Amino acid sequence: MIDERQSKAPIFEALSAYKKKRIVPFDVPGHKQGRGNPELRELLGADAMALDVNSSKPLDNLCHPVSVIKEAEELAAEAFGAHHAFFMVNGTTSAVQAMILTACKDGEKIIMPRNVHRSAINSLITGGAIPVYVNPGVNKHLGIPLGMSIEDVKKAIEENPGAKAIFVNNPTYYGVCSNLEEIVKLAHEHNMLVLADEAHGTHFYFGEGLPVPAIKAGADMAAVSMHKTGGSLTQSSFLLIGKSQDKSYVRQIINLNQTTSGSYLLLSSLDISRRNLALRGKEIFKKVLDLANYARDEVNKIGGYYAFANELVDGDAFFDFDRTKLSIYTRDIGLAGIEVYDILRDDYGIQIEFGDIGNILAIISVGDRYLEIERLVSSLSEIKRLYSRDKAGMFDHEYISPKVVLTPKEAFFTKKKSVPVKESKGMVSGEFVMCYPPGIPILAPGEYITSEIIDYILYAKEKGCFLTGPQDMDIENINVIA
Repeated sequence: MIDERQSKAPIFEALSAYKKKRIVPFDVPGHKQGRGNPELRELLGADAMALDVNSSKPLDNLCHPVSVIKEAEELAAEAFGAHHAFFMVNGTTSAVQAMILTACKDGEKIIMPRNVHRSAINSLITGGAIPVYVNPGVNKHLGIPLGMSIEDVKKAIEENPGAKAIFVNNPTYYGVCSNLEEIVKLAHEHNMLVLADEAHGTHFYFGEGLPVPAIKAGADMAAVSMHKTGGSLTQSSFLLIGKSQDKSYVRQIINLNQTTSGSYLLLSSLDISRRNLALRGKEIFKKVLDLANYARDEVNKIGGYYAFANELVDGDAFFDFDRTKLSIYTRDIGLAGIEVYDILRDDYGIQIEFGDIGNILAIISVGDRYLEIERLVSSLSEIKRLYSRDKAGMFDHEYISPKVVLTPKEAFFTKKKSVPVKESKGMVSGEFVMCYPPGIPILAPGEYITSEIIDYILYAKEKGCFLTGPQDMDIENINVIA
Protein backbone atom coordinates (compact mmCIF):
# COMPACT_ATOMS: atom_id res chain seq x y z
CA MET A 1 0.00 0.00 0.00
CA ILE A 2 1.34 3.42 -0.97
CA ASP A 3 1.94 5.90 1.84
CA GLU A 4 -0.32 8.91 1.27
CA ARG A 5 2.60 11.14 2.24
CA GLN A 6 4.28 10.17 -1.04
CA SER A 7 1.69 12.20 -2.94
CA LYS A 8 3.37 15.33 -1.61
CA ALA A 9 6.14 17.21 -3.45
CA PRO A 10 7.31 19.90 -1.00
CA ILE A 11 9.89 21.63 -3.21
CA PHE A 12 7.56 21.72 -6.21
CA GLU A 13 4.72 23.02 -4.03
CA ALA A 14 6.91 25.74 -2.50
CA LEU A 15 8.13 26.83 -5.95
CA SER A 16 4.57 27.01 -7.25
CA ALA A 17 3.53 29.17 -4.30
CA TYR A 18 6.61 31.38 -4.76
CA LYS A 19 5.77 31.95 -8.42
CA LYS A 20 2.19 32.96 -7.63
CA LYS A 21 3.41 35.67 -5.24
CA ARG A 22 5.10 37.48 -8.14
CA ILE A 23 8.14 38.33 -6.04
CA VAL A 24 10.28 41.19 -7.37
CA PRO A 25 13.83 39.76 -7.48
CA PHE A 26 16.75 41.87 -6.32
CA ASP A 27 18.88 38.74 -5.84
CA VAL A 28 20.58 36.31 -8.18
CA PRO A 29 20.28 34.92 -10.82
CA GLY A 30 20.85 38.02 -12.85
CA HIS A 31 18.54 37.16 -15.74
CA LYS A 32 15.64 38.21 -13.42
CA GLN A 33 13.09 35.58 -14.40
CA GLY A 34 14.32 35.63 -17.99
CA ARG A 35 13.75 39.31 -18.71
CA GLY A 36 17.48 39.92 -19.02
CA ASN A 37 18.03 37.09 -21.50
CA PRO A 38 15.12 36.91 -23.95
CA GLU A 39 16.83 34.41 -26.27
CA LEU A 40 17.32 31.97 -23.43
CA ARG A 41 13.75 32.56 -22.25
CA GLU A 42 12.50 31.77 -25.75
CA LEU A 43 14.54 28.57 -25.81
CA LEU A 44 13.60 27.28 -22.34
CA GLY A 45 10.24 28.95 -21.85
CA ALA A 46 9.11 31.69 -19.50
CA ASP A 47 7.94 29.23 -16.83
CA ALA A 48 11.33 27.51 -16.58
CA MET A 49 13.13 30.86 -16.34
CA ALA A 50 10.73 32.07 -13.65
CA LEU A 51 11.52 29.00 -11.57
CA ASP A 52 15.29 29.40 -11.88
CA VAL A 53 15.55 31.11 -8.51
CA ASN A 54 17.95 31.55 -5.61
CA SER A 55 17.70 30.00 -2.14
CA SER A 56 15.47 32.00 0.20
CA LYS A 57 13.58 31.29 3.41
CA PRO A 58 10.40 30.05 1.69
CA LEU A 59 12.46 27.78 -0.57
CA ASP A 60 15.00 26.46 1.99
CA ASN A 61 18.72 25.93 1.41
CA LEU A 62 20.30 22.79 -0.05
CA CYS A 63 23.47 23.06 2.07
CA HIS A 64 21.52 23.25 5.34
CA PRO A 65 17.89 22.28 4.76
CA VAL A 66 15.40 23.01 7.52
CA SER A 67 12.01 23.13 5.76
CA VAL A 68 10.81 22.08 2.30
CA ILE A 69 14.07 20.48 1.15
CA LYS A 70 14.36 18.68 4.48
CA GLU A 71 10.83 17.31 4.07
CA ALA A 72 11.54 16.30 0.47
CA GLU A 73 14.67 14.44 1.60
CA GLU A 74 12.63 12.54 4.18
CA LEU A 75 10.01 11.57 1.60
CA ALA A 76 12.73 10.39 -0.79
CA ALA A 77 14.31 8.29 1.96
CA GLU A 78 10.94 6.65 2.65
CA ALA A 79 10.35 5.98 -1.05
CA PHE A 80 13.75 4.32 -1.50
CA GLY A 81 13.75 2.54 1.87
CA ALA A 82 16.86 4.42 3.01
CA HIS A 83 17.83 5.93 6.36
CA HIS A 84 18.28 9.27 4.61
CA ALA A 85 18.36 10.68 1.07
CA PHE A 86 20.36 13.69 -0.12
CA PHE A 87 19.41 15.74 -3.16
CA MET A 88 22.43 15.96 -5.46
CA VAL A 89 22.64 18.60 -8.20
CA ASN A 90 26.24 18.01 -9.30
CA GLY A 91 25.32 14.69 -10.85
CA THR A 92 25.96 11.18 -9.59
CA THR A 93 29.64 12.01 -9.96
CA SER A 94 29.42 14.10 -6.79
CA ALA A 95 27.41 11.38 -5.03
CA VAL A 96 30.05 8.75 -5.84
CA GLN A 97 32.80 11.06 -4.62
CA ALA A 98 30.87 11.84 -1.43
CA MET A 99 30.53 8.12 -0.67
CA ILE A 100 34.24 7.44 -1.05
CA LEU A 101 35.31 10.56 0.84
CA THR A 102 32.93 9.62 3.66
CA ALA A 103 34.25 6.06 3.92
CA CYS A 104 37.97 6.58 3.37
CA LYS A 105 40.58 9.05 4.50
CA ASP A 106 43.92 9.76 2.83
CA GLY A 107 46.02 6.58 2.71
CA GLU A 108 43.19 4.17 3.57
CA LYS A 109 42.31 1.32 1.24
CA ILE A 110 39.11 0.73 -0.70
CA ILE A 111 38.32 -2.48 -2.61
CA MET A 112 36.72 -1.84 -5.99
CA PRO A 113 36.29 -3.34 -9.46
CA ARG A 114 38.53 -1.76 -12.08
CA ASN A 115 35.55 -1.10 -14.40
CA VAL A 116 34.35 1.78 -12.24
CA HIS A 117 33.27 5.13 -13.62
CA ARG A 118 35.96 7.81 -13.73
CA SER A 119 34.21 9.65 -10.87
CA ALA A 120 35.29 6.90 -8.45
CA ILE A 121 38.94 7.16 -9.46
CA ASN A 122 38.71 10.95 -9.40
CA SER A 123 37.75 10.71 -5.73
CA LEU A 124 40.90 8.67 -5.10
CA ILE A 125 42.94 11.51 -6.61
CA THR A 126 41.28 14.21 -4.53
CA GLY A 127 40.90 12.21 -1.31
CA GLY A 128 43.99 10.01 -1.41
CA ALA A 129 42.35 6.64 -0.78
CA ILE A 130 44.30 3.68 -2.16
CA PRO A 131 42.46 1.35 -4.55
CA VAL A 132 42.62 -2.41 -4.26
CA TYR A 133 41.35 -3.45 -7.66
CA VAL A 134 39.33 -6.61 -8.13
CA ASN A 135 39.41 -7.41 -11.81
CA PRO A 136 35.85 -8.11 -12.93
CA GLY A 137 34.84 -11.28 -14.63
CA VAL A 138 34.91 -11.19 -18.42
CA ASN A 139 32.58 -12.53 -21.06
CA LYS A 140 35.16 -13.44 -23.69
CA HIS A 141 32.66 -13.62 -26.54
CA LEU A 142 31.10 -10.21 -25.91
CA GLY A 143 34.36 -8.66 -24.72
CA ILE A 144 32.66 -6.94 -21.78
CA PRO A 145 33.58 -6.71 -18.10
CA LEU A 146 31.11 -8.32 -15.72
CA GLY A 147 30.70 -8.03 -11.96
CA MET A 148 33.02 -9.21 -9.19
CA SER A 149 33.17 -12.89 -8.26
CA ILE A 150 32.69 -13.71 -4.58
CA GLU A 151 35.98 -15.62 -4.44
CA ASP A 152 37.86 -12.57 -5.76
CA VAL A 153 36.17 -10.35 -3.19
CA LYS A 154 37.03 -12.80 -0.40
CA LYS A 155 40.65 -12.84 -1.53
CA ALA A 156 40.82 -9.04 -1.60
CA ILE A 157 39.38 -8.84 1.91
CA GLU A 158 41.81 -11.45 3.26
CA GLU A 159 44.80 -9.70 1.68
CA ASN A 160 43.66 -6.23 2.80
CA PRO A 161 42.03 -6.65 6.22
CA GLY A 162 42.39 -2.94 6.97
CA ALA A 163 40.41 -1.80 3.94
CA LYS A 164 37.58 0.55 4.87
CA ALA A 165 35.05 -0.17 2.15
CA ILE A 166 34.06 -2.22 -0.88
CA PHE A 167 32.73 -0.36 -3.92
CA VAL A 168 30.25 -2.17 -6.20
CA ASN A 169 28.63 -1.35 -9.55
CA ASN A 170 24.92 -2.18 -9.31
CA PRO A 171 24.51 -2.64 -12.25
CA THR A 172 27.36 -2.13 -14.72
CA TYR A 173 26.72 -0.02 -17.80
CA TYR A 174 25.79 -3.22 -19.66
CA GLY A 175 23.27 -4.27 -16.98
CA VAL A 176 25.37 -6.90 -15.17
CA CYS A 177 25.04 -7.25 -11.39
CA SER A 178 27.32 -8.86 -8.80
CA ASN A 179 26.05 -10.90 -5.85
CA LEU A 180 25.49 -7.77 -3.81
CA GLU A 181 23.84 -9.37 -0.78
CA GLU A 182 26.75 -11.78 -0.31
CA ILE A 183 29.29 -8.97 -0.78
CA VAL A 184 27.47 -6.93 1.90
CA LYS A 185 27.54 -9.91 4.26
CA LEU A 186 31.27 -10.45 3.73
CA ALA A 187 32.09 -6.77 4.07
CA HIS A 188 30.16 -6.28 7.28
CA GLU A 189 31.72 -9.38 8.82
CA HIS A 190 35.07 -7.62 8.32
CA ASN A 191 33.92 -4.16 9.45
CA MET A 192 33.97 -2.75 5.93
CA LEU A 193 31.34 -0.50 4.40
CA VAL A 194 29.65 -1.25 1.08
CA LEU A 195 29.25 1.63 -1.38
CA ALA A 196 27.10 1.08 -4.47
CA ASP A 197 27.26 2.99 -7.72
CA GLU A 198 23.64 2.72 -8.87
CA ALA A 199 23.91 5.28 -11.64
CA HIS A 200 21.84 2.90 -13.78
CA GLY A 201 19.77 1.32 -11.02
CA THR A 202 17.02 3.77 -9.98
CA HIS A 203 14.33 1.44 -11.26
CA PHE A 204 15.53 -1.42 -9.03
CA TYR A 205 13.83 0.35 -6.11
CA PHE A 206 10.39 0.57 -7.72
CA GLY A 207 9.99 -2.18 -10.33
CA GLU A 208 9.25 -5.86 -9.87
CA GLY A 209 11.36 -8.78 -11.08
CA LEU A 210 14.52 -6.67 -11.20
CA PRO A 211 17.88 -7.12 -9.42
CA VAL A 212 18.02 -6.25 -5.73
CA PRO A 213 18.62 -2.54 -5.00
CA ALA A 214 21.65 -1.70 -2.87
CA ILE A 215 19.89 -0.31 0.17
CA LYS A 216 17.59 -3.33 0.38
CA ALA A 217 20.67 -5.56 0.10
CA GLY A 218 22.14 -3.82 3.17
CA ALA A 219 24.64 -1.50 1.49
CA ASP A 220 25.72 1.47 3.57
CA MET A 221 25.54 4.06 0.80
CA ALA A 222 24.22 4.21 -2.76
CA ALA A 223 24.58 6.83 -5.50
CA VAL A 224 21.45 6.82 -7.66
CA SER A 225 21.17 8.62 -11.03
CA MET A 226 17.52 9.59 -10.88
CA HIS A 227 17.88 11.35 -14.22
CA LYS A 228 18.95 8.23 -16.12
CA THR A 229 15.93 6.01 -15.57
CA GLY A 230 13.83 7.87 -12.99
CA GLY A 231 12.61 10.81 -15.06
CA SER A 232 14.32 13.80 -13.43
CA LEU A 233 16.43 16.40 -15.24
CA THR A 234 19.99 15.65 -16.34
CA GLN A 235 22.55 16.15 -13.54
CA SER A 236 20.07 15.41 -10.72
CA SER A 237 20.63 12.41 -8.44
CA PHE A 238 20.13 11.01 -4.96
CA LEU A 239 22.70 9.86 -2.44
CA LEU A 240 21.11 7.24 -0.19
CA ILE A 241 22.55 6.10 3.13
CA GLY A 242 21.80 3.31 5.57
CA LYS A 243 21.55 3.45 9.35
CA SER A 244 25.29 2.89 9.77
CA GLN A 245 26.01 6.40 8.50
CA ASP A 246 25.86 9.72 10.35
CA LYS A 247 23.78 11.90 8.03
CA SER A 248 25.19 15.12 9.50
CA TYR A 249 28.75 14.04 8.70
CA VAL A 250 27.76 12.87 5.21
CA ARG A 251 26.21 16.27 4.55
CA GLN A 252 29.46 17.94 5.57
CA ILE A 253 31.30 15.78 3.05
CA ILE A 254 28.75 16.59 0.34
CA ASN A 255 29.13 20.30 1.04
CA LEU A 256 32.87 20.11 0.33
CA ASN A 257 32.15 19.74 -3.38
CA GLN A 258 28.50 20.40 -4.13
CA THR A 259 27.42 23.84 -5.27
CA THR A 260 26.03 26.37 -2.78
CA SER A 261 23.67 27.53 -5.54
CA GLY A 262 21.50 24.47 -6.01
CA SER A 263 19.27 24.67 -9.10
CA TYR A 264 15.61 24.61 -8.16
CA LEU A 265 14.82 23.25 -11.60
CA LEU A 266 16.92 20.19 -10.74
CA LEU A 267 15.65 19.97 -7.16
CA SER A 268 11.99 20.18 -8.17
CA SER A 269 12.55 17.58 -10.90
CA LEU A 270 13.90 15.18 -8.29
CA ASP A 271 10.97 15.91 -6.00
CA ILE A 272 8.34 15.39 -8.68
CA SER A 273 10.05 12.30 -10.12
CA ARG A 274 10.31 10.69 -6.67
CA ARG A 275 6.58 11.25 -6.18
CA ASN A 276 5.84 9.79 -9.60
CA LEU A 277 7.87 6.63 -8.95
CA ALA A 278 6.54 6.18 -5.42
CA LEU A 279 2.97 6.34 -6.68
CA ARG A 280 3.30 4.63 -10.07
CA GLY A 281 6.71 2.93 -10.16
CA LYS A 282 5.51 -0.66 -10.49
CA GLU A 283 3.27 0.23 -13.41
CA ILE A 284 5.95 2.37 -15.06
CA PHE A 285 8.72 -0.22 -14.94
CA LYS A 286 6.43 -3.08 -15.96
CA LYS A 287 5.89 -1.15 -19.18
CA VAL A 288 9.65 -0.56 -19.53
CA LEU A 289 10.37 -4.27 -19.05
CA ASP A 290 7.72 -5.22 -21.61
CA LEU A 291 9.24 -2.79 -24.14
CA ALA A 292 12.79 -4.01 -23.51
CA ASN A 293 11.83 -7.69 -23.73
CA TYR A 294 9.96 -7.07 -26.97
CA ALA A 295 12.90 -5.13 -28.42
CA ARG A 296 15.36 -7.87 -27.44
CA ASP A 297 13.23 -10.57 -29.07
CA GLU A 298 12.83 -8.57 -32.28
CA VAL A 299 16.54 -7.74 -32.53
CA ASN A 300 17.50 -11.39 -32.08
CA LYS A 301 15.10 -12.39 -34.87
CA ILE A 302 17.13 -10.27 -37.31
CA GLY A 303 20.13 -12.56 -36.98
CA GLY A 304 23.74 -11.46 -36.72
CA TYR A 305 23.05 -9.29 -33.69
CA TYR A 306 22.90 -10.69 -30.16
CA ALA A 307 20.75 -8.87 -27.59
CA PHE A 308 21.72 -10.70 -24.44
CA ALA A 309 19.87 -11.16 -21.17
CA ASN A 310 19.42 -13.62 -18.29
CA GLU A 311 20.62 -16.63 -20.28
CA LEU A 312 24.17 -15.46 -19.44
CA VAL A 313 23.58 -15.38 -15.68
CA ASP A 314 26.07 -17.71 -13.98
CA GLY A 315 25.39 -17.09 -10.29
CA ASP A 316 28.78 -15.44 -9.79
CA ALA A 317 30.41 -12.58 -11.72
CA PHE A 318 27.26 -12.44 -13.88
CA PHE A 319 24.98 -12.89 -10.89
CA ASP A 320 21.95 -11.05 -12.27
CA PHE A 321 20.94 -8.92 -15.23
CA ASP A 322 18.91 -5.73 -15.58
CA ARG A 323 16.42 -6.73 -18.27
CA THR A 324 15.46 -3.12 -18.97
CA LYS A 325 18.87 -2.76 -20.67
CA LEU A 326 18.99 -3.35 -24.41
CA SER A 327 22.63 -4.36 -24.80
CA ILE A 328 23.42 -5.66 -28.29
CA TYR A 329 26.55 -7.41 -29.57
CA THR A 330 27.38 -6.29 -33.12
CA ARG A 331 30.72 -7.83 -34.15
CA ASP A 332 29.12 -10.84 -35.88
CA ILE A 333 27.85 -8.53 -38.65
CA GLY A 334 31.39 -7.18 -39.09
CA LEU A 335 30.72 -3.81 -37.47
CA ALA A 336 32.06 -2.36 -34.25
CA GLY A 337 29.41 -1.11 -31.86
CA ILE A 338 30.57 2.48 -32.34
CA GLU A 339 30.08 2.10 -36.11
CA VAL A 340 26.47 0.99 -35.63
CA TYR A 341 26.04 3.85 -33.14
CA ASP A 342 27.22 6.40 -35.73
CA ILE A 343 25.13 4.96 -38.57
CA LEU A 344 21.98 4.96 -36.44
CA ARG A 345 22.48 8.62 -35.60
CA ASP A 346 23.72 9.93 -38.95
CA ASP A 347 21.57 7.91 -41.36
CA TYR A 348 18.47 7.05 -39.33
CA GLY A 349 18.06 9.88 -36.82
CA ILE A 350 18.30 7.51 -33.84
CA GLN A 351 20.48 8.42 -30.86
CA ILE A 352 21.37 5.48 -28.63
CA GLU A 353 23.32 5.62 -25.38
CA PHE A 354 26.70 4.39 -26.56
CA GLY A 355 28.67 2.10 -28.78
CA ASP A 356 31.99 0.47 -27.92
CA ILE A 357 34.25 -1.89 -29.82
CA GLY A 358 31.77 -4.75 -29.92
CA ASN A 359 28.43 -3.62 -28.47
CA ILE A 360 25.76 -0.94 -28.42
CA LEU A 361 23.42 0.03 -25.61
CA ALA A 362 19.96 1.52 -26.04
CA ILE A 363 18.27 2.90 -22.92
CA ILE A 364 14.59 1.94 -22.77
CA SER A 365 12.39 4.06 -20.50
CA VAL A 366 8.78 4.90 -19.79
CA GLY A 367 9.07 7.66 -22.38
CA ASP A 368 9.45 5.11 -25.18
CA ARG A 369 6.66 3.59 -27.25
CA TYR A 370 6.42 0.50 -29.45
CA LEU A 371 6.60 2.86 -32.43
CA GLU A 372 10.16 3.91 -31.49
CA ILE A 373 11.14 0.31 -30.77
CA GLU A 374 9.94 -0.76 -34.22
CA ARG A 375 11.92 2.07 -35.79
CA LEU A 376 15.09 1.00 -33.99
CA VAL A 377 14.63 -2.67 -34.92
CA SER A 378 13.91 -1.93 -38.58
CA SER A 379 16.94 0.38 -38.76
CA LEU A 380 19.21 -2.31 -37.29
CA SER A 381 17.84 -4.77 -39.84
CA GLU A 382 18.58 -2.38 -42.69
CA ILE A 383 22.07 -1.62 -41.34
CA LYS A 384 22.81 -5.33 -41.37
CA ARG A 385 21.58 -5.59 -44.98
CA LEU A 386 23.51 -2.55 -46.20
CA TYR A 387 26.71 -2.57 -44.16
CA SER A 388 27.44 -6.06 -42.86
CA ARG A 389 30.78 -7.53 -43.83
CA ASP A 390 33.22 -10.27 -42.95
CA LYS A 391 34.31 -9.85 -39.35
CA ALA A 392 37.78 -11.20 -40.09
CA GLY A 393 40.46 -8.75 -39.01
CA MET A 394 38.28 -6.93 -36.51
CA PHE A 395 39.86 -6.01 -33.19
CA ASP A 396 39.09 -8.93 -30.91
CA HIS A 397 39.00 -7.10 -27.60
CA GLU A 398 38.08 -8.04 -24.11
CA TYR A 399 38.60 -6.29 -20.77
CA ILE A 400 42.27 -5.39 -20.16
CA SER A 401 43.48 -6.00 -16.60
CA PRO A 402 45.50 -2.99 -15.41
CA LYS A 403 49.00 -3.09 -13.97
CA VAL A 404 49.03 -0.53 -11.17
CA VAL A 405 52.41 1.06 -10.42
CA LEU A 406 51.42 4.18 -8.45
CA THR A 407 48.27 5.30 -6.67
CA PRO A 408 46.04 7.59 -8.75
CA LYS A 409 46.85 10.54 -6.48
CA GLU A 410 50.63 10.02 -6.68
CA ALA A 411 50.56 9.66 -10.45
CA PHE A 412 48.24 12.59 -11.10
CA PHE A 413 50.21 15.12 -9.08
CA THR A 414 53.75 14.00 -9.87
CA LYS A 415 56.01 15.44 -12.59
CA LYS A 416 54.99 14.31 -16.07
CA LYS A 417 56.09 14.58 -19.66
CA SER A 418 54.16 14.32 -22.92
CA VAL A 419 54.97 11.55 -25.39
CA PRO A 420 53.19 10.20 -28.49
CA VAL A 421 50.65 7.53 -27.61
CA LYS A 422 52.28 5.18 -30.14
CA GLU A 423 55.62 5.50 -28.29
CA SER A 424 54.33 5.18 -24.71
CA LYS A 425 54.72 1.40 -24.25
CA GLY A 426 56.44 0.54 -20.97
CA MET A 427 55.71 3.93 -19.40
CA VAL A 428 53.33 4.82 -16.58
CA SER A 429 50.30 6.91 -17.38
CA GLY A 430 49.88 10.23 -15.60
CA GLU A 431 46.31 10.81 -16.79
CA PHE A 432 43.09 9.13 -17.89
CA VAL A 433 42.19 7.77 -21.29
CA MET A 434 38.60 6.59 -21.76
CA CYS A 435 35.76 6.30 -24.22
CA TYR A 436 32.82 8.44 -23.19
CA PRO A 437 30.27 7.16 -22.69
CA PRO A 438 30.59 4.95 -20.67
CA GLY A 439 33.43 6.80 -18.93
CA ILE A 440 35.22 3.67 -17.70
CA PRO A 441 38.96 4.32 -18.01
CA ILE A 442 41.05 2.36 -20.49
CA LEU A 443 43.97 3.86 -18.57
CA ALA A 444 43.97 5.59 -15.21
CA PRO A 445 46.79 7.60 -13.60
CA GLY A 446 49.46 5.29 -12.21
CA GLU A 447 48.89 2.39 -14.60
CA TYR A 448 51.47 0.71 -16.83
CA ILE A 449 50.99 1.24 -20.56
CA THR A 450 51.12 -1.97 -22.60
CA SER A 451 51.04 -2.59 -26.33
CA GLU A 452 47.56 -4.06 -25.89
CA ILE A 453 46.33 -0.80 -24.37
CA ILE A 454 47.94 1.27 -27.12
CA ASP A 455 46.32 -0.93 -29.78
CA TYR A 456 42.94 -0.51 -28.11
CA ILE A 457 43.24 3.29 -27.90
CA LEU A 458 44.30 3.60 -31.54
CA TYR A 459 41.56 1.23 -32.74
CA ALA A 460 38.88 3.01 -30.70
CA LYS A 461 40.01 6.34 -32.13
CA GLU A 462 40.04 4.97 -35.68
CA LYS A 463 36.50 3.61 -35.30
CA GLY A 464 35.19 6.94 -34.02
CA CYS A 465 34.88 6.42 -30.26
CA PHE A 466 34.74 9.72 -28.38
CA LEU A 467 37.97 9.57 -26.39
CA THR A 468 38.43 11.83 -23.38
CA GLY A 469 40.86 12.29 -20.50
CA PRO A 470 44.22 13.32 -21.92
CA GLN A 471 45.43 16.90 -21.77
CA ASP A 472 46.06 16.63 -25.52
CA MET A 473 42.58 17.14 -26.99
CA ASP A 474 43.57 15.36 -30.20
CA ILE A 475 44.64 12.23 -28.29
CA GLU A 476 47.92 12.08 -30.22
CA ASN A 477 50.05 12.41 -27.06
CA ILE A 478 49.73 11.19 -23.50
CA ASN A 479 51.22 12.47 -20.24
CA VAL A 480 53.42 9.87 -18.59
CA ILE A 481 55.45 9.84 -15.40
CA ALA A 482 58.72 11.64 -16.10
